[in-house]
Amino acid sequence: MKLFSWNVNGLRAICEKNALEWIRDEKIDFIGFQEIKASEEKLPKKIYEYPFEYIYSNSAKRPGYSGVMSLCNFESEVKKCEFFDDDEGRVLEHRFNNIVLFNIYFPNGQKDEERLHFKMKFYADFLLYLEKLLKEKKDIIICGDVNTAHKEIDLTHPKANINTSGFLPIERAWIDDLLTLGFIDTFRQINGDVKEKYSWWSYRMKARERNVGWRIDYFFISQSLKTKLKDAFIRDDIFGSDHAPVGIEIEF
Repeated sequence: MKLFSWNVNGLRAICEKNALEWIRDEKIDFIGFQEIKASEEKLPKKIYEYPFEYIYSNSAKRPGYSGVMSLCNFESEVKKCEFFDDDEGRVLEHRFNNIVLFNIYFPNGQKDEERLHFKMKFYADFLLYLEKLLKEKKDIIICGDVNTAHKEIDLTHPKANINTSGFLPIERAWIDDLLTLGFIDTFRQINGDVKEKYSWWSYRMKARERNVGWRIDYFFISQSLKTKLKDAFIRDDIFGSDHAPVGIEIEF
């Protein structure tokens, strides 16, 4: 199965740019969008033209903000957020067979201390929920915009950003805790310490053109799925958002 994740930074805008046409040519079983910025009644009609049997969305209560959507070609039991008060439309949870697949837009903590606290609480509550699922012997896949670069190799200017939310020690330590639980960063698992591979670039200063970026979009899988992982990649050849799609190929 081929699974993708993409922070589209506005679903209506990306549809107007025809920036989703590439998914017609890929044999995709699942794609999770983050930051769709559209309420249920304002989803663009074009999204229903793409070759997916099931479409689910979780929109924020605040108009034009946040929100996630999943397009898939397999049946699953779908829930919104089980572990957090999700007024911001950040989570879709898919259950099929013994697998729990999350499409998540994790909070950004750069605005102020209050938002950083909100982000860290979301992180902590999600980790507790994952521990519960692991005790139930679930196979787990997490995809989405995590809004944190893990290691110095994961951004162009690590030292300049050591005090910036998205690369703070407390945020990076959460990814350490996730890996300690047995989760695998699929991109690093497949690609090792390859450098200068990013999934987000600022719109300013021609950052993408110069490849001044951050790797903040991930697929994590539980240890139980390690032998099933066949490939992991960043599609930085695809444009339309300030993020690039990321993906994995995995056997079920």
